[in-house]
Amino acid sequence: MATTLGSVVNAEVRSTADIRARFPALRREHQGHSVAYFDGPGGTQVPQEVADSVLDYLLHHNANTHWHYPTSEETDHLIAGARRALADFLGASLDEIAFGANMTTLSFHLARALGRAWGPADEIVVTELDHHANQAPWQALARERGVTVRTVPFDLGRGELAWDALEAAVSPRTRLVAIGAASNALGTITDVARACAVARSVGALSFVDAVHYAPHVLVDVRTIGCDFLGCSAYKFYGPHVGILFGRRGRVAALDVPKLVPAPDTAPERLETGTLNHEGIVGAAAAVDFLASLAEGIGRRERLATAFAALHERGRELVERLWSGLNEINGVRTYGPPPGRPRTPTVSFTVAGTTSDAVAIALAAEGVFVSTGDFYATTVVERLGLAPHGLVRAGCACYTTAEEIDRLVAGVARLAG
Repeated sequence: MATTLGSVVNAEVRSTADIRARFPALRREHQGHSVAYFDGPGGTQVPQEVADSVLDYLLHHNANTHWHYPTSEETDHLIAGARRALADFLGASLDEIAFGANMTTLSFHLARALGRAWGPADEIVVTELDHHANQAPWQALARERGVTVRTVPFDLGRGELAWDALEAAVSPRTRLVAIGAASNALGTITDVARACAVARSVGALSFVDAVHYAPHVLVDVRTIGCDFLGCSAYKFYGPHVGILFGRRGRVAALDVPKLVPAPDTAPERLETGTLNHEGIVGAAAAVDFLASLAEGIGRRERLATAFAALHERGRELVERLWSGLNEINGVRTYGPPPGRPRTPTVSFTVAGTTSDAVAIALAAEGVFVSTGDFYATTVVERLGLAPHGLVRAGCACYTTAEEIDRLVAGVARLAG
């Protein structure tokens, strides 16, 4: 394998070395080894400017909203600016961005609001590929409202959605198609624009879980054609805060659980209580960090350039990781191979060794990977890998080819 990346180099995009210099966590050592973070699918590291933005808010602007003194007015301004940043990030409008604790909480909140209008004659379509945060909120409506939930399987060999089954599951009784844009367990990217079109063909709504997708492919909610979409800033170099896109008209029509005095306009009507202001400010800083990696006239243009280059770097990294792991006897990789639509996340097992044992051995060498089912429980069960699950290695904007080689070498020693 080649020792350097760069078959496609965009001079307008910062180098991996320049990017890495902005992450203090990358200077960490463990047992004499520089730490290589492959745990990004569970939460990325944070650049200095994101941490600085959170600290600056807490120390100099901290206040509640909508009052007539400077720190409160500054908080209002910063939250409005964050909505604008996340709107640019998702290709949405300013008043279509709501914030919450995390994607899971926002999904339960949205499900309850939608479910108030549904009953036993109505159906929701979900998929086996999804994180349970995009299954459980809708399954709760089966218990609470008598709604029927239909689950679409995936192909075990390819790790991809069974499209014939999806199209067969959607009917005039379907009220919602809830689907993930990318599998956090297998890296599979699903054509959610196609799924949303299927939903629209019968007059159904669509919800897209973009938590694992948004760090790797620039979201465009207009192109996708979804009614709602959720993501989490801590997966794209920000703090722990969730973001929900909702089409303006759809949000206005929701029967949302809310306090009577709270705003009844979109998007604030989706937000309960006092928000995590510092997290919201940090989420905006994460978007600006990504935009700063490229040149361009506006933030959305710079994001598009940065994501295109990072996607190409990720493609090269995942090819290196996939081929390296598959050269090791006893190692099995899961999900779509390179060349198929996927994120730079690879899950694997080592024969005769539990996933936790693999992670512990790699951690001793400074290589940090995730293990288990990652709340994509159905995927792991269908693959017959419960209870130990998978070993998952995810590449981020700061991942290098040398770190890939360290991971592969560590697995080879363990398997040998």
